[in-house]
Amino acid sequence: MKQRRIAHITLLVKNYDDAIDFYTQKLGFSVFKDVKLSETKRWVVIAQKSESGIGLLLAQADGDLQMKMVGHQAGGRVFLFLHTDDFWRDYTEMKEKGVAFKESPRNEAYGTVVVFKDLYGNLWDLIEPK
Repeated sequence: MKQRRIAHITLLVKNYDDAIDFYTQKLGFSVFKDVKLSETKRWVVIAQKSESGIGLLLAQADGDLQMKMVGHQAGGRVFLFLHTDDFWRDYTEMKEKGVAFKESPRNEAYGTVVVFKDLYGNLWDLIEPK
């Protein structure tokens, strides 16, 4: 039987290096690939600690339409979900590093959660599942 999995999700960004800095320094991601494809394009994949999960393919916006979509890829809804095994550790660390939270942490039936924004305004959930 063939095995398939989602490997990457494209995340539109304004600038490769600014995005790499935010995701590595504030959220603890690692850069797994950074390959120059042309004078304006790179293949940049970031992920949490291991490349075995889904990676984010950072795509620098090209043109007016893509630039308008940066930060709005989910139409104002939460776009990405970052699971943790220690909510309060990660929440405190992210807050100290200047990550913008839209609310106070809350307990839900599925776990402890808080919504935060990335550097472009995309909404994420930080969740410690039950």
